[in-house]
Amino acid sequence: MQVNPNYNAVLSASLSASTAQEQTLTSELSSGLRVATLSDDPVAATANVVLASQLSALDTYVQTGSSVQGRLQAADSTLGEVVSQVTSAISLATQGSNGTLNTSQQQAIAAEVSGIRDTVLSLANTAYQGTYLFSGSQGLTQPFSLDNSTIPPTVVYAGDDVTTNITTPSGQQLATNLPGSTVFSASGANLLATLNQLISDLQNGSTTAVQDDSQALSLGLTNLDEQRSTLDTSLSQLTSTTSYARTQAAEVQASQSTLISADTATVASSLQTAEVQHQALISVISTLSQNDLFSYLK
Repeated sequence: MQVNPNYNAVLSASLSASTAQEQTLTSELSSGLRVATLSDDPVAATANVVLASQLSALDTYVQTGSSVQGRLQAADSTLGEVVSQVTSAISLATQGSNGTLNTSQQQAIAAEVSGIRDTVLSLANTAYQGTYLFSGSQGLTQPFSLDNSTIPPTVVYAGDDVTTNITTPSGQQLATNLPGSTVFSASGANLLATLNQLISDLQNGSTTAVQDDSQALSLGLTNLDEQRSTLDTSLSQLTSTTSYARTQAAEVQASQSTLISADTATVASSLQTAEVQHQALISVISTLSQNDLFSYLK
């Protein structure tokens, strides 16, 4: 019979390995993770980095998309109110152009349109979460102001014509704003300028000019509807892609969990077995430390 003269070193190494196994299993059980470091499973750890990057990108899009959705919804609601105001102005212009009203009645209608102009101007300066909706990319700049030094008054636009976008996970570009210049002061469909002109023409009692103003307002309203339709399309697509991104994020998270999570039932069973084996090894070492190995070989 051959006896390993280095049996103490062998037993010590076995004890260290047993202790390490217990620590690993205990860590897996407490954290719920099978892969916590690269050394645990290099292939799985590398795949987890890729999944984590995908999840981060999807989460960022969902958060940004949700914020933009709120902004677009606020813009759509604002434009809906503008449509209502301009429709009322067209109705008043029709009344003011029938040629049967006296000066006092014309002035009263002009005052009503003036109120509508002020309301539309206020709506055009609507802000959402601290930034103006219709300033193009100049969110901190109030887009419109009224210059009463001219006759009729002039509305000045201080924003820009930049349309901002958000990129979906598939690479699609969706518009996230409508510059005020394309909605309220577009060439050939300038709502605010036409409202100012209508007020002036009503005050002057110019029936023919009021009729022209009414037609100009109708053109402005048509443009407004077209711009709002573009915004609604972006809102619909953004809602859809954000919802899909949430679904994708949940799927990636599930894959990530499957990849690195520990099977707690299996780990608990393995830990129990390892603890029994560890205690048995300690018992053997303790016994041998009190007796000479060769006494067991006689």
